[in-house]
Amino acid sequence: MAYDEKLADRVREELGARKNIDEIKMFGGLCFTLNGNMACGVMKDGLLVRVPVDEFEQLLKQPGSRTMDMMAGRTPKGFIVVDGASVSTKPTLKKWVARGVAVAAAMPPKAKGKAKVKKKK
Repeated sequence: MAYDEKLADRVREELGARKNIDEIKMFGGLCFTLNGNMACGVMKDGLLVRVPVDEFEQLLKQPGSRTMDMMAGRTPKGFIVVDGASVSTKPTLKKWVARGVAVAAAMPPKAKGKAKVKKKK
């Protein structure tokens, strides 16, 4: 299991019928983007949330939250992983998903990439 399908379904339900939401398999999990900007995702059994960089340290003090650890020991500010148990209720999940959506909505939309065509030799 690469990611918690039940948590992914709950995030889908929380996002509802918002426009310009896409799902992308990434980092061994599932990311939800708004206008091409990542808002949140599901990694293993946790919720990955994009947060305002200026609130990063404060939000790390929330129950069940931790930094997102990437390869090479990098810890990007602006992304927090919240344990699945800490978003087990609808209100807590709603609060975290709303944070990610707000950050992504404040960013300029990304242009849709064009499919790359390999040239035949």
